[in-house]
Amino acid sequence: MTQQFDLFVANDATNQKAVGSPAKQHPPTALSEEDMVRVLRETGRYRILKKLEPRPVTISPHPGFLLRGVIVDTETTGLNHRKDEVIEIGVVAFTFDDTGAVGAVTGVYGGLQQPSIPIPAEVTRLTGITDEMVAGQMIDLAQLRTIVEDADLVIAHNAGFDRPFCEALSPVFTGKAWACSVSEIDWSGRGFEGTKLGYLIGQTGYFHEGHRAVDDCFALLEVLAQARTEDARTPFAELYEASQQSRVRIFAENSPFDMKDHLKARGYRWSDGSDGRPKSWWIELQEDALDDELRYLRSEIYRWDADPPTRYLTAFDRFKA
Repeated sequence: MTQQFDLFVANDATNQKAVGSPAKQHPPTALSEEDMVRVLRETGRYRILKKLEPRPVTISPHPGFLLRGVIVDTETTGLNHRKDEVIEIGVVAFTFDDTGAVGAVTGVYGGLQQPSIPIPAEVTRLTGITDEMVAGQMIDLAQLRTIVEDADLVIAHNAGFDRPFCEALSPVFTGKAWACSVSEIDWSGRGFEGTKLGYLIGQTGYFHEGHRAVDDCFALLEVLAQARTEDARTPFAELYEASQQSRVRIFAENSPFDMKDHLKARGYRWSDGSDGRPKSWWIELQEDALDDELRYLRSEIYRWDADPPTRYLTAFDRFKA
């Protein structure tokens, strides 16, 4: 009976000889990396993660992939784009076609920038970026413009955070169509357990060692480009389709105060009016859900034929500050 399984030696039953017969020596046969992975997976006791290797930059994009996308990630000194500053930006440009198929990587840029204040300790803990790393550093806005200016779509993993910072950093981001890979993809419906990039990478079958902005951009590109089943659309195809659809924001202005818990439970968020929106509870929905939501507000919240303000949004004005 075999007592131990050796990944690096072939299990050759012919090597088992009767006692007293001459032993014939066979050199050990090393298994290939692919065979080792296959054998471990077939046991059902192992989940194998592959190191994510960034896609190479090509100067000759695949024919037929005529659209340009840019994935962007920023690290900042805080959460408020009006007073906090970008200390790192990463961008990865790629081509895609009108079905949402990803082509080739066509450009990469990563840069650090020294802020006007010391980096808060909490930011250093989260990002690993220190004052020493950014001392004397400045983001090359000209190079950034070269990569971003032709983009048909800018993607961020939390575009509501990244877009205001990017637009404050450079006008090249203003007027672009934006998409959010957190809110505009049904990750739960795809079998993922969360929306954090680390979860998505691991459940796609990869790991990556970097937490720098460019590393995270490459990781997100790989997650977006991979379908988990043969017949499924890629997450990027879903994201691109969502980016082309109009959405609508409904502002439940002057709603009764005692209805706030009902609105919150339904997914409404509060705006205090400081960002230019009406001071009210609000929600963003697909355009075809507008009539049903207005009926709900009139029957369950206002209880009269109210006409709350609405605002239609496309990818060009979504996720703005």
